[in-house]
Amino acid sequence: MSSADKKIYLILMIALTVSGFIVICTLGQSMHRERLAAKISDMPAEPPAIVSMIREYNGRIGVFKGGSQTPYRIIDYDFSLLSDYDKEQLREGVIIETDSELQQFIEDIAS
Repeated sequence: MSSADKKIYLILMIALTVSGFIVICTLGQSMHRERLAAKISDMPAEPPAIVSMIREYNGRIGVFKGGSQTPYRIIDYDFSLLSDYDKEQLREGVIIETDSELQQFIEDIAS
């Protein structure tokens, strides 16, 4: 073998070695990502924190903070005047996360 052939052979071997190293590292990272994704998908989702809940309270509409059983605000609107759909929603309770959502909900109910 000539000197040029030896250089070509050496360059090809180095290229194959580097390529193999890159492939092995990429496969390892892919497997790591898949395992991590599986762990994350197995984790139970946390329920959203209840900021406010609106529900029926003594024939009116009560706004409850957090998990309180006593409303901090009662909306003076007769529960019996609501549609069946709205009544059912309010019997189950509607979670409201922001004050603007609360205001929008009140406006929707009143209209």
